[in-house]
Amino acid sequence: MNKNIISKEIQDFINQNLKSDINKLILKGSPFEDITIQELAQQIEGKKKAFKKLPLWFKTEGIYFPPKLNLEQTSSETTAQYKAGLVSGNSLIDLTGGFGIDCTYFSKVFQEVHHCEMNEELSDIVSYNNKIFNFKNIHTHKGNSLEILKKLNTKHDCIYVDPSRRHDVKGKVFLLNDCVPNIPKNLDFLFEFTDKILVKNSPILDITSTINELNFVKEVHIIAVQNEVKEFLILLEKKYSGAIKISTKNILKESQQDFSFEYNSSANSIYGNPENFLYEPNAAILKSGAFHNITESYPIKKLQQHTHLYTSEKLVENFPGRIFKINDILNYDKKKLIKSFPEKKANITIRNFPETVAKIRKKIKFKEGGDTYLFFATNQENKKIVISCSKA
Repeated sequence: MNKNIISKEIQDFINQNLKSDINKLILKGSPFEDITIQELAQQIEGKKKAFKKLPLWFKTEGIYFPPKLNLEQTSSETTAQYKAGLVSGNSLIDLTGGFGIDCTYFSKVFQEVHHCEMNEELSDIVSYNNKIFNFKNIHTHKGNSLEILKKLNTKHDCIYVDPSRRHDVKGKVFLLNDCVPNIPKNLDFLFEFTDKILVKNSPILDITSTINELNFVKEVHIIAVQNEVKEFLILLEKKYSGAIKISTKNILKESQQDFSFEYNSSANSIYGNPENFLYEPNAAILKSGAFHNITESYPIKKLQQHTHLYTSEKLVENFPGRIFKINDILNYDKKKLIKSFPEKKANITIRNFPETVAKIRKKIKFKEGGDTYLFFATNQENKKIVISCSKA
């Protein structure tokens, strides 16, 4: 890291150019002798990225930002806060420390936190930022985290790990066994130093496959922010053999939607044709696979086995997802659709339907937006239908 960036003059330049066109700025070159334009661009882009994702880092003066990729891979403050609510104790070690966002929030619920990072420059950046924040209970370590864990030879209340999902040969991978560090392979070794392991997984990983790769799974947490799944967490507890709890959370601007159920519990849906209201579960629930569990928790009916939309005659106000008032039910017919919606504008969603949204839009030439919501789906009789709705 270039510590010349920390000077007030440079920091002022960065703040003054947060709204500048970065490409035009690069073409002008650096106005400073000891700093390249690429280094300046990294700081400007990093701070801009932090505005929504990392507000504490954005508003704190003198923060040093890492390359764009490190910022893209890091947790947001919102999800880091959630993780800090799952575990606590005397000592936690983060085997894949990265930019240190998770460690920051773990440090509020643990007496000491160990941040391990293979990338020496990134470790130096985190160490520097920790001094800016005056975090005295976070200890940074450079190098292979498994070797650091062995060298420290200390029992921790929790080990946290966010394995890298990119493989030099395979590219993007979909199994924990292909990630680095390999958690299934090293599980016995890790449990020599803790009784609890919290694993952060990519939303692209399959829940059942991931659970099957591991032992002692106690809890699974699926976190969505503004209805977009951001993280999939697994909490392991040494020797645990009980039921696995699946918790879903959709964090919205002014509220949150929670739904929990027991993994592999038998649940059966009640099916029915569209009535007065239509319900679309939030993204965290859809990721969890709780397609039948949800009908046992709410007085709703499922449209079809593979159509993950639900209906009811009376309004269910506390449903964890989007709620719509059904205005009409149409057969999937291009001419009738165009005739029924002369404004040619609607929000389109597909559920268990053979055509993509893009293909449907091209066929009926409807623009995006407006107050009309069209759900293209398959009903109990396996007929293709279009449900016209407005927000309830």
